[in-house]
Amino acid sequence: QVQLVESGGGLVQAGGSLRLSCAASGRTFSNYGMGWFRQAPGKEREFGAILSGSGANTYYADSVKSRFTISGDNAKNTVDLQMNSLNPEDTAVYYCARRFTSAGSRWSPAVYDSWGQGTQVTVSS
Repeated sequence: QVQLVESGGGLVQAGGSLRLSCAASGRTFSNYGMGWFRQAPGKEREFGAILSGSGANTYYADSVKSRFTISGDNAKNTVDLQMNSLNPEDTAVYYCARRFTSAGSRWSPAVYDSWGQGTQVTVSS
């Protein structure tokens, strides 16, 4: 079992940056990849960024592409999300999660488990 703990959230002005970190304990990261998702009030949880199991590939939602960067450090068992040029639409609770299967779509929260407790990101205009 993997336990994931997110950190790094906070309040930032539009145009600012934050770096989120996801620390894992227990088993190592998934061979199928790790993902960052977010959920705004009243909305469904949505995909943000994914790091493949090998660490060689990254995938981003169109809404965050070119602004967010996901990276991993296997030695430290961490997966970070660097967020630049933040805007109020990025306000949400951000979660990291482990993909547990190669089946299904990488974009779907349903193929991820071991969700962390989340970290709040608030972007003021």
